[in-house]
Amino acid sequence: MGVPDLKTCLNFLSVLKKNNNREWFNENKSLYLEAHGQLVAFADALLGKMNVHDQIETPTGKKSLFRIYRDVRFSKDKTPYQTHFSGGFRRATWQLRGGYYFRIEPGNSMIAGGFWGPSADDLKHIRQQVAQDDVPLREVLSDKKLKSYFGQLVGEQVKTAPKGFSKEDPAIDLLRFKQFILTHSFSNDEVVAPDFLEKVDQGFKNMRPFFDYMSEILTTDLNGAPLEYQEE
Repeated sequence: MGVPDLKTCLNFLSVLKKNNNREWFNENKSLYLEAHGQLVAFADALLGKMNVHDQIETPTGKKSLFRIYRDVRFSKDKTPYQTHFSGGFRRATWQLRGGYYFRIEPGNSMIAGGFWGPSADDLKHIRQQVAQDDVPLREVLSDKKLKSYFGQLVGEQVKTAPKGFSKEDPAIDLLRFKQFILTHSFSNDEVVAPDFLEKVDQGFKNMRPFFDYMSEILTTDLNGAPLEYQEE
C-alpha cells in the first residue's frame, strides 16, 4: 500500500465530529472503511518496525486498534462514535513490562507509553521499590533527552499518601502515582508528513530507558534478586 495516508483519517474524523450520529455514519460507511484501512496499514507498518527493537505481544496491527464505537450505557454523552482513532501494543513476556499507545485525532494526536492500570500487587511493589531508593527512577525521568521529549511523568494520583506509606516520605511525589505514563503530542502537519511512521517508532524507542527500569524493579525483589514468574 506504500506510505499510509493518515490525511484520509484526519479528514474523516473531522467530518465525523460534525455528524456524530448513526444515520450519517451508515450512509458514509465507505469513508470510514477507507480511513480504517489506512489506519490498519499504519499500525501494521509500525508493529513491523517496533518488533525490530522490542518484543510485542500484539500479533497484528489490526488487533492493536480500539473500536470506534463508544459504550454509551453509563455516559451522559450519547454520541455513538469516538472522534479519534487509537491503538495499543503490549510488550511480550513477563520480563518486558509496559504498553504503547497511539492516537490519531485532528489537533490532538499523540503517543503514550507506560502503565495505565497496574495490578494492586504491581503498584505496591513499584512503590516499595521507589520508597527504598527513588534515585534511579528520578535519574531516568530527569534524563535530558527523555525529559525534553516527554516532559513530566503523568497519570492519576492519590491526594495525600497511599496506604502504608507516609506523606512525609521524601519520594511522596512519586509514590502518589497510580499510573505511570509518558506522552508526546504531534501536530496535524506532522501526522500527514511522509516520515510520521518513523517519528512514532523513534518516540517509542525514546521510552525504553523508562520501560527498562520499570521492568527491572517489577521482576526483582527489594534486594535485587529475580522474582519467580507468577501466572495471572
